[in-house]
Amino acid sequence: MSAATQLAQLSPQIHTISLFVNNAPGVLVRVALVFSQRGFNIESLVVSPGAEGRFARMTITCSGESEVLEQIIKKLAKLVDVVHAIDHTGDLAYETEIALIKIECPLEERTAILQITEHFKARVVDYGADSMILQAFGSSEKLDALISLLHPFSIAELVRSGKLLMARGKSTT
Repeated sequence: MSAATQLAQLSPQIHTISLFVNNAPGVLVRVALVFSQRGFNIESLVVSPGAEGRFARMTITCSGESEVLEQIIKKLAKLVDVVHAIDHTGDLAYETEIALIKIECPLEERTAILQITEHFKARVVDYGADSMILQAFGSSEKLDALISLLHPFSIAELVRSGKLLMARGKSTT
């Protein structure tokens, strides 16, 4: 068995779950409690209003065992305010994430940073005398790669939106 195969078996799978919920106070707390009770850590969480204001969409990214996640989804689906809960892991879906990255950099380092930025189709949204802010979007893996290449240039701040997801075709998100 190769080292990569062994590592893949040891590291928990990343899951992306979408919830369609009533847009009401306390729903987020009840959803988070379900994950907490099962010992799952929510790695990213995006909440936004749905097409109708009375509903909201939650996109949750977490890692862990599939069997436990199935139990979590069943429990989430039973919550009063949850219309439906779907695990999109492995589904055909469009996924994206946004990152803002502030880099402390003197003028002599900017050329190298701008070359990396261009390669990842990111853009500079703010220039300062000794810093710049980059905006990038794409898959989580793309942003991870960009951030790892920028680490030697002294990242001062990093903000990521968390994964956004929409099922392709007529499938429900």
